[in-house]
Amino acid sequence: MKGFKILILAMVASIMMFGGSCNKDFLDKNPKNSVSNEVFWTSQKDVETALAGVYYRLQENFLGYERVYLDALTDNAFADPGNNTQSNLNVMTTGGISPGLGGALPNIYSTPYKLISSANYFLDNVDRALLSEQIVNVYKAEARFLRALAYFDLVQSFGGVVVYRNFLTKLEDIRIQKSTEEEVYAFIHEDLDFAIAHLPTGLYKGHAVKASAQGIKARVYMTQQNWQAARTLLEEIIADNTFSLADSYEDLFTTDGQAKASVSREIMFATQYLAPNSVHRLRPGAGGLDIELGWFALMQPYKNLVDAYEMKDGKLPEESAYYDAENPYRNRDPRLYATVKLPGDEWVNPVTGETGEIYNTYTGFHTKKWVDLRRLPFVNETARQSDQDYIHLRYADIILMYAEAVNELDGPLDAVYNQLNRVRGRSGVDLPEVDRAKYNSKDKLRDYIRHERRIEFALEGHRYNDLKRWKIAHMLLPTLKNPSGVSYVFKEHNYRLPFSITELDNNPQLEQNEGYR
Repeated sequence: MKGFKILILAMVASIMMFGGSCNKDFLDKNPKNSVSNEVFWTSQKDVETALAGVYYRLQENFLGYERVYLDALTDNAFADPGNNTQSNLNVMTTGGISPGLGGALPNIYSTPYKLISSANYFLDNVDRALLSEQIVNVYKAEARFLRALAYFDLVQSFGGVVVYRNFLTKLEDIRIQKSTEEEVYAFIHEDLDFAIAHLPTGLYKGHAVKASAQGIKARVYMTQQNWQAARTLLEEIIADNTFSLADSYEDLFTTDGQAKASVSREIMFATQYLAPNSVHRLRPGAGGLDIELGWFALMQPYKNLVDAYEMKDGKLPEESAYYDAENPYRNRDPRLYATVKLPGDEWVNPVTGETGEIYNTYTGFHTKKWVDLRRLPFVNETARQSDQDYIHLRYADIILMYAEAVNELDGPLDAVYNQLNRVRGRSGVDLPEVDRAKYNSKDKLRDYIRHERRIEFALEGHRYNDLKRWKIAHMLLPTLKNPSGVSYVFKEHNYRLPFSITELDNNPQLEQNEGYR
């Protein structure tokens, strides 16, 4: 899985040839210290180097490891007020979303456009290398897949946005009206259809493959509530039998674990990193998942999430004979222990036995998922090792999306229970099968599928968009309070975020979303 990362060594030269976000800087596609566009694009190696630069855009903000912080916009976790990695997340949860808000909000908008700009520049120039059409189409398919991924992020966050099909060289060319939400989705499907038609089959090893595009397209359909179209795509992936569940849930989120063939077979697309040249964060200060979650405690799970984990008999605590009020976290779903550092747990390096410190928690819990305890004790130098890949899509998601789509179409069929049981019964989790008598209707099973998604993907950055696509964020989130006792705020218009004042100034034709005028 790590093989593609050798291309990242060329990222500095290649990325400087590409543009950035929607401002004047993004027009400077060939700065003085970059490779000349006149001498580039002459070989397949040039194309691969340039494509590595497009992939490198995934490492920024919420397209990379920082995507986990989206869980701090939900009932899953709280963002420490000292979280300067993605600031103002707490403000966003308590009614402070506005066009003038800095930090995480403008990053959600600008970062996908950097990827789009780089993909467009690649697509506009790749034919100059005079390679065979078949080879070029594979490269184009990867770039178009990445572009679709970026636009999908944008449309989920903002609804209709400005669509750019080509790299732009004049500032006035960016100043156009936004497309409708339907038009953005149509463009996403157009790119993903091309990707599906031309990407190779097989396991994911760093380059997007056909199933990567199929899985993201299915996720797009799920967001659009096109259950039948999603079901068809998901059935194809499952029937192909190329991917499977990892034999260790915990290993999915560490570097060494992700390198195992028995684990990587679940990973269908990821933002990749490789120490020491391409790690999570070194500037402006040491960072990355090990330090930010395992030392600074910048995202802390809520008790609300912890309490949602079943007992090992598959029952809720209040229903289970295993529950002991004196030891409430014993005998739980094993995924809890791979996800959350519980009260009384120590950070212990399983290899050396060394222990490590972690900042205090406001919620009573710390994040364990993504933290590699083999790097303890965490110090600033640990940042030079933190290169866990952030997983955008894994096979468990295919299974649970399929269960959800079938239930929405046909109710509680055997196929729904069977797929749920695959995830619950995975190696190392081994939970009992779903209680069919208890979850015997479409509505009851819908709630259970949503519960299972929450547990399986906790602290992976998916729940925010799940709550929005289910249209329950405005009902669920306002029932919560943060550790300071401040109520969450999520109103109907918050399903779409506002465009920032900067973006409105850059593009006078960009119309603000409703509720933020």
